[in-house]
Amino acid sequence: MKAVIEYNSRKIEVNISNPIDISIPLDVKKESINAWGVEDPKIFPEIVDGHEISVSSGAVVNFNNIHFNPHSHITHTECVGHITKEVHSVNKNLKYFIFLAEVVTVVPESNGEDFFISEKQLKTALKNKKRDAIVIRTLPNLKDKKSMKYLNTNPPYLLEEAAIYLREKGIKHLLVDLPSVDKEKDGGALLAHNAFWNTAGELRMNATITEFIYVPNEVEDGEYLLNLMIAPFENDATPSKPVLYKIIK
Repeated sequence: MKAVIEYNSRKIEVNISNPIDISIPLDVKKESINAWGVEDPKIFPEIVDGHEISVSSGAVVNFNNIHFNPHSHITHTECVGHITKEVHSVNKNLKYFIFLAEVVTVVPESNGEDFFISEKQLKTALKNKKRDAIVIRTLPNLKDKKSMKYLNTNPPYLLEEAAIYLREKGIKHLLVDLPSVDKEKDGGALLAHNAFWNTAGELRMNATITEFIYVPNEVEDGEYLLNLMIAPFENDATPSKPVLYKIIK
Protein backbone atom coordinates (compact mmCIF):
# COMPACT_ATOMS: atom_id res chain seq x y z
CA MET A 1 0.00 0.00 0.00
CA LYS A 2 1.50 3.30 -1.10
CA ALA A 3 0.73 6.90 -0.20
CA VAL A 4 1.80 10.15 -1.81
CA ILE A 5 2.31 13.14 0.50
CA GLU A 6 2.56 16.69 -0.80
CA TYR A 7 5.30 18.42 1.18
CA ASN A 8 5.72 22.05 0.17
CA SER A 9 6.15 21.77 -3.61
CA ARG A 10 7.42 18.20 -3.44
CA LYS A 11 5.54 14.93 -3.73
CA ILE A 12 6.81 12.24 -1.36
CA GLU A 13 5.88 8.60 -1.96
CA VAL A 14 6.05 6.01 0.83
CA ASN A 15 4.99 2.41 1.25
CA ILE A 16 2.80 2.51 4.33
CA SER A 17 2.75 -1.29 4.40
CA ASN A 18 6.37 -1.21 5.63
CA PRO A 19 6.40 0.85 8.84
CA ILE A 20 9.56 1.04 10.94
CA ASP A 21 8.55 1.25 14.57
CA ILE A 22 11.29 2.92 16.62
CA SER A 23 9.46 2.90 19.95
CA ILE A 24 10.24 0.78 22.99
CA PRO A 25 7.10 -0.70 24.56
CA LEU A 26 6.32 -1.01 28.23
CA ASP A 27 6.34 -4.78 28.90
CA VAL A 28 6.19 -5.89 32.51
CA LYS A 29 6.67 -9.54 31.51
CA LYS A 30 10.35 -8.99 30.73
CA GLU A 31 13.24 -6.71 31.54
CA SER A 32 12.44 -3.25 30.24
CA ILE A 33 14.01 0.18 30.34
CA ASN A 34 14.09 2.18 33.54
CA ALA A 35 15.62 5.55 34.29
CA TRP A 36 16.11 7.75 37.34
CA GLY A 37 15.76 4.89 39.82
CA VAL A 38 11.98 4.90 40.03
CA GLU A 39 9.95 1.81 40.84
CA ASP A 40 9.34 -0.59 37.95
CA PRO A 41 6.04 -0.22 36.06
CA LYS A 42 3.08 -2.41 36.97
CA ILE A 43 0.08 -3.74 35.08
CA PHE A 44 -2.45 -5.38 37.37
CA PRO A 45 -6.19 -6.18 37.47
CA GLU A 46 -8.58 -3.89 39.31
CA ILE A 47 -10.12 -5.33 42.47
CA VAL A 48 -13.84 -4.68 42.94
CA ASP A 49 -15.63 -5.91 46.08
CA GLY A 50 -12.71 -8.18 46.78
CA HIS A 51 -12.81 -9.77 43.32
CA GLU A 52 -10.06 -9.54 40.74
CA ILE A 53 -11.45 -8.35 37.42
CA SER A 54 -9.75 -10.68 34.97
CA VAL A 55 -11.03 -13.45 32.73
CA SER A 56 -8.63 -15.92 34.33
CA SER A 57 -10.31 -15.20 37.68
CA GLY A 58 -13.82 -15.70 36.36
CA ALA A 59 -14.71 -12.19 35.20
CA VAL A 60 -16.07 -11.56 31.71
CA VAL A 61 -13.37 -8.98 30.87
CA ASN A 62 -9.79 -8.09 31.67
CA PHE A 63 -9.75 -4.71 33.43
CA ASN A 64 -6.16 -3.70 34.14
CA ASN A 65 -4.61 -0.71 35.85
CA ILE A 66 -1.28 0.55 34.53
CA HIS A 67 1.19 2.31 36.82
CA PHE A 68 4.18 3.89 35.08
CA ASN A 69 6.16 7.07 34.53
CA PRO A 70 6.55 8.10 30.88
CA HIS A 71 9.98 9.64 31.53
CA SER A 72 11.28 6.42 33.04
CA HIS A 73 9.60 3.41 31.48
CA ILE A 74 8.75 3.89 27.83
CA THR A 75 9.38 5.83 24.64
CA HIS A 76 7.91 9.24 25.35
CA THR A 77 7.47 12.64 23.75
CA GLU A 78 7.69 15.79 25.84
CA CYS A 79 7.08 19.50 25.32
CA VAL A 80 8.52 22.60 26.98
CA GLY A 81 6.15 22.01 29.91
CA HIS A 82 8.65 19.42 31.09
CA ILE A 83 10.91 22.20 32.40
CA THR A 84 8.63 25.23 32.94
CA LYS A 85 6.80 26.36 36.06
CA GLU A 86 3.66 26.92 34.03
CA VAL A 87 1.93 23.69 33.06
CA HIS A 88 2.00 22.98 29.32
CA SER A 89 0.55 19.86 27.71
CA VAL A 90 2.26 18.04 24.88
CA ASN A 91 -1.16 16.81 23.76
CA LYS A 92 -2.36 20.38 23.25
CA ASN A 93 0.81 21.72 21.67
CA LEU A 94 1.65 18.93 19.24
CA LYS A 95 -0.95 19.61 16.54
CA TYR A 96 0.63 17.86 13.54
CA PHE A 97 2.06 14.36 13.40
CA ILE A 98 3.66 13.78 9.98
CA PHE A 99 7.14 15.20 9.44
CA LEU A 100 10.14 14.96 7.15
CA ALA A 101 12.92 13.43 9.24
CA GLU A 102 16.60 12.60 8.90
CA VAL A 103 18.01 9.51 10.60
CA VAL A 104 21.64 10.04 11.62
CA THR A 105 24.09 7.74 13.38
CA VAL A 106 26.59 9.28 15.78
CA VAL A 107 29.49 7.91 17.79
CA PRO A 108 29.48 10.13 20.88
CA GLU A 109 32.68 12.01 21.52
CA SER A 110 34.39 11.62 24.88
CA ASN A 111 36.02 13.88 27.43
CA GLY A 112 37.15 11.96 30.44
CA GLU A 113 34.19 9.98 31.73
CA ASP A 114 31.60 11.92 29.70
CA PHE A 115 30.29 10.98 26.26
CA PHE A 116 28.43 13.60 24.27
CA ILE A 117 27.06 14.65 20.88
CA SER A 118 28.57 17.87 19.56
CA GLU A 119 27.45 20.59 17.18
CA LYS A 120 30.17 19.57 14.73
CA GLN A 121 28.84 16.00 14.55
CA LEU A 122 25.30 17.16 13.81
CA LYS A 123 26.48 19.69 11.23
CA THR A 124 28.39 16.92 9.47
CA ALA A 125 25.33 14.65 9.53
CA LEU A 126 22.75 17.21 8.41
CA LYS A 127 24.83 19.44 6.13
CA ASN A 128 22.43 21.74 4.27
CA LYS A 129 19.40 19.45 4.52
CA LYS A 130 16.07 20.97 5.52
CA ARG A 131 14.20 18.71 7.91
CA ASP A 132 11.38 18.98 10.46
CA ALA A 133 12.83 16.25 12.66
CA ILE A 134 16.08 14.51 13.44
CA VAL A 135 16.33 10.92 14.67
CA ILE A 136 19.65 10.30 16.43
CA ARG A 137 20.99 6.76 16.78
CA THR A 138 24.09 6.43 18.94
CA LEU A 139 26.78 3.78 18.66
CA PRO A 140 27.22 1.17 19.93
CA ASN A 141 23.62 0.29 19.09
CA LEU A 142 23.10 -2.89 21.10
CA LYS A 143 19.67 -4.36 21.81
CA ASP A 144 20.23 -3.92 25.54
CA LYS A 145 19.18 -0.29 24.98
CA LYS A 146 15.65 -1.68 25.23
CA SER A 147 16.21 -3.02 28.74
CA MET A 148 18.87 -0.77 30.28
CA LYS A 149 18.63 0.45 33.86
CA TYR A 150 19.84 4.04 33.67
CA LEU A 151 20.87 5.05 37.17
CA ASN A 152 24.32 6.47 37.90
CA THR A 153 25.41 5.27 34.45
CA ASN A 154 26.24 8.70 32.96
CA PRO A 155 24.90 7.94 29.46
CA PRO A 156 25.72 10.15 26.46
CA TYR A 157 23.98 13.50 26.08
CA LEU A 158 23.78 16.53 23.77
CA LEU A 159 26.01 19.51 24.34
CA GLU A 160 24.22 22.83 24.65
CA GLU A 161 25.86 23.95 21.39
CA ALA A 162 24.34 20.97 19.59
CA ALA A 163 20.84 21.80 20.83
CA ILE A 164 21.26 25.45 19.83
CA TYR A 165 22.36 24.36 16.36
CA LEU A 166 19.26 22.17 15.93
CA ARG A 167 17.00 24.99 17.11
CA GLU A 168 18.58 27.53 14.77
CA LYS A 169 18.41 25.07 11.88
CA GLY A 170 14.65 24.83 12.38
CA ILE A 171 14.48 21.27 13.70
CA LYS A 172 11.20 21.08 15.61
CA HIS A 173 11.29 17.46 16.70
CA LEU A 174 14.34 15.85 18.29
CA LEU A 175 14.33 12.07 18.79
CA VAL A 176 17.12 10.26 20.66
CA ASP A 177 17.85 6.73 21.85
CA LEU A 178 18.93 8.07 25.24
CA PRO A 179 17.10 8.54 28.56
CA SER A 180 17.65 12.30 28.27
CA VAL A 181 19.18 14.87 25.94
CA ASP A 182 21.00 16.20 29.01
CA LYS A 183 23.71 14.84 31.27
CA GLU A 184 22.36 12.57 34.00
CA LYS A 185 23.77 14.76 36.77
CA ASP A 186 24.21 18.38 35.75
CA GLY A 187 23.06 20.20 38.88
CA GLY A 188 19.68 20.93 37.31
CA ALA A 189 21.09 23.02 34.45
CA LEU A 190 19.31 21.04 31.69
CA LEU A 191 21.31 22.96 29.10
CA ALA A 192 20.16 21.02 26.04
CA HIS A 193 16.48 21.05 27.03
CA ASN A 194 16.56 24.79 27.68
CA ALA A 195 18.49 25.54 24.50
CA PHE A 196 16.26 23.45 22.23
CA TRP A 197 13.05 24.95 23.63
CA ASN A 198 14.59 28.45 23.79
CA THR A 199 13.52 29.16 27.36
CA ALA A 200 15.66 32.31 27.36
CA GLY A 201 13.58 33.75 24.51
CA GLU A 202 10.32 32.94 22.77
CA LEU A 203 9.29 29.47 23.88
CA ARG A 204 9.08 26.87 21.13
CA MET A 205 5.67 25.55 22.12
CA ASN A 206 5.31 23.26 19.11
CA ALA A 207 8.77 21.70 19.44
CA THR A 208 9.14 18.27 21.04
CA ILE A 209 11.82 15.97 22.39
CA THR A 210 11.31 12.22 22.17
CA GLU A 211 13.55 10.01 24.32
CA PHE A 212 14.05 6.26 24.64
CA ILE A 213 13.68 5.36 20.98
CA TYR A 214 15.47 2.41 19.40
CA VAL A 215 16.48 2.47 15.73
CA PRO A 216 17.37 -1.04 14.50
CA ASN A 217 20.80 -1.45 12.92
CA GLU A 218 19.35 -2.42 9.56
CA VAL A 219 17.69 0.99 9.21
CA GLU A 220 19.95 3.10 7.03
CA ASP A 221 20.76 6.73 7.70
CA GLY A 222 18.86 9.11 5.48
CA GLU A 223 15.52 10.72 4.77
CA TYR A 224 12.24 9.28 6.09
CA LEU A 225 8.68 10.29 6.67
CA LEU A 226 8.01 10.30 10.42
CA ASN A 227 4.63 9.67 12.00
CA LEU A 228 4.98 10.87 15.58
CA MET A 229 2.02 9.23 17.31
CA ILE A 230 1.30 10.12 20.94
CA ALA A 231 -1.17 9.01 23.58
CA PRO A 232 -3.68 11.78 24.46
CA PHE A 233 -2.50 12.62 27.97
CA GLU A 234 -2.79 16.24 29.10
CA ASN A 235 0.69 16.22 30.60
CA ASP A 236 4.15 17.56 29.88
CA ALA A 237 5.05 14.14 28.44
CA THR A 238 3.18 11.17 27.09
CA PRO A 239 3.99 7.69 25.79
CA SER A 240 4.60 7.79 22.06
CA LYS A 241 5.04 5.53 19.06
CA PRO A 242 7.24 7.16 16.42
CA VAL A 243 7.10 5.28 13.13
CA LEU A 244 9.35 5.85 10.12
CA TYR A 245 8.53 5.25 6.46
CA LYS A 246 11.30 4.96 3.89
CA ILE A 247 10.83 7.45 1.08
CA ILE A 248 10.63 5.87 -2.34
CA LYS A 249 13.04 7.64 -4.66
